[in-house]
Amino acid sequence: MTSLFDPLKIGDIQLANRIVMAPLTRNRSPGAVPNTLNAAYYEQRASAGLLITEATAISHQGQGYADVPGLYKPEALEGWKEVTDAVHKAGGKIVVQMWHVGRISHDTLQPNGGKPVAPSAIRAKSKTYLVNADGSGSFAETSEPRALERTELPGIIEDYRRAARAAIDAGFDGVEIHAANGYLIDQFLRSGSNTRTDDYGGSIENRARLLFEVVDAITAEIGAGRTAIRISPVTPANDAFDPNPQPLFTHVVEGLARYGLAYIHIIEGATGGARDHQQGDAPFDYAALRAAYKAAGGKAAWMVNNGYDRALAIDAVESGRADLVAFGKLFIANPDLVERLKNDTVLNTPDKDTFYGGGARGYTDYPILENVA
Repeated sequence: MTSLFDPLKIGDIQLANRIVMAPLTRNRSPGAVPNTLNAAYYEQRASAGLLITEATAISHQGQGYADVPGLYKPEALEGWKEVTDAVHKAGGKIVVQMWHVGRISHDTLQPNGGKPVAPSAIRAKSKTYLVNADGSGSFAETSEPRALERTELPGIIEDYRRAARAAIDAGFDGVEIHAANGYLIDQFLRSGSNTRTDDYGGSIENRARLLFEVVDAITAEIGAGRTAIRISPVTPANDAFDPNPQPLFTHVVEGLARYGLAYIHIIEGATGGARDHQQGDAPFDYAALRAAYKAAGGKAAWMVNNGYDRALAIDAVESGRADLVAFGKLFIANPDLVERLKNDTVLNTPDKDTFYGGGARGYTDYPILENVA
């Protein structure tokens, strides 16, 4: 019987176990540049089968929160090289989550104070994180976006390609395309945020066009075996909504089946909330989604996420429902989570007050087992 603690090869990446650290925004990279503190944070958690970095902007335009890292500055790539070197020295594997936030941004974070961009000029009922003049952090309403011109889309696709190449050159084992949680690609997918009338709006096929063009560009640049993607079929995060998500995401996974991706990362339910959350009239059928992917010839590892504890994760892998399980908050507080899960031992409790912004406290100072009294 397959175990949560067994090794697994995903695409071109060999993993020591099936426990994954989910991407976690921590707002500790001032100027969009990763630093030594970030390297220590990831190195501490390198016993995970796979580390997925916090969401990382592919361009200045793709930036939506203060003090989150990027892939578009030489100094940021140097910072990421320090991170990947530290993780590899500790025996771990790490991929970067590639991010364009779209409308989930603020004028003050955009190039020249411009408006955030989106498929349509619909303001999200959401907030972003800003740093105040005194250095403190706070949440603010997102700014009104402008609709992207069709002629701008090839440039965004090129930003994804260029960032993927930069990530591999910086030592990452692969990339995860962030197509979830109400950010740019997800905004194009959903009818609640995409009211375009050109060939990127209207039908499901049109709304999914940008996603597949991004996957095409990245896999052509770095190979499908080092490329993965994250989707969130029913999450309401960042004002994401579609009244009929089952056919939409069935089309998405059937299209993804033609690539030899490393993995597909599924957020089940509402991100950070109820696992049984639904949009539209019927509960979402995740088993049917995976069956549709397999029926279309898909071979990528299937990663599940949201609210998993030890028992649920073990069952997901042993039953064959998933190949990998991603943990978020538990990894914030437990850098040695793999050992704690394997031994079924006590878990540290995360300090919510230090999730966003700050320094080492609540970031790199959680105790490991040998240091727990």
